[in-house]
Amino acid sequence: MSTAAGSGASAEMRAWAPDGLVEVGPGDDLVTLLCALFEAAAPGQRLMDGDIVVVTSKIVSKAEGRILAAADREQAITDETVRVVATRVHAGGITRIVENRLGLVMAAAGVDASNTAEGTVLLLPIDPDASARSMRAGLQERLGVRLAVVVTDTAGRPWRLGQTDITIGAAGLRVIDDLRGTADTFGRTLQSSMAAVADEVAAAAELVKGKATGRPVAVVRGLAHLVTDEDGPGARSVVRVGPDDMFASGSAEAYAQGWKDAAEGAACVGPSAP
Repeated sequence: MSTAAGSGASAEMRAWAPDGLVEVGPGDDLVTLLCALFEAAAPGQRLMDGDIVVVTSKIVSKAEGRILAAADREQAITDETVRVVATRVHAGGITRIVENRLGLVMAAAGVDASNTAEGTVLLLPIDPDASARSMRAGLQERLGVRLAVVVTDTAGRPWRLGQTDITIGAAGLRVIDDLRGTADTFGRTLQSSMAAVADEVAAAAELVKGKATGRPVAVVRGLAHLVTDEDGPGARSVVRVGPDDMFASGSAEAYAQGWKDAAEGAACVGPSAP
């Protein structure tokens, strides 16, 4: 896959979230809205070759009509669930960690009840990679710049408190910087280093977008070596599936399944003969 001139880590990067994007609704043309946003920006914030445009999935979902009328989001979560990974009952209710139809494992299947009208919930885009490709093509054609587009959503991490943004859709970005086979500063060959640069870009952009600031779009500059000529494999390519998924069940669920398997095995074998 061809990349911009130069390779390796960048010594400096910049991120900002422009003000002025209008409220997005079903049927809106995001490319037109984004072009207006960037064309009205200050000269230093207008898009340049090598920039990465980071778009919160909420506005993509709104533009694509992924708004669902619902008294609560529980049925929507059930409908979006492919596999339950873990369920926990707590003082605030029930948390379900599930695999959704996009292959993402996250709380509530990515169904969101924030930043949407009362009585409605937002579902994730049908195909976030396709959404990113469409936005990239439109922005490049209209603005005459070579860039990448990523679509992000918020997710937790199994072993750490809090949430961070991850990339769920990508076009024109090297989503993984595979360093295996290269040498470290002491000349040793790296065996397993694969930098999740798409997720790192998403997290950096979230620092300037925020959750309640009305700035759902950000630009990350200084990482042109990660911007590719082709759209690339997208964010779906980094999802762990099958044998690569080492944590397919929650701890309590795995424990319960172990007891169930042991009991069924004992029943099949039966008592030892005298």
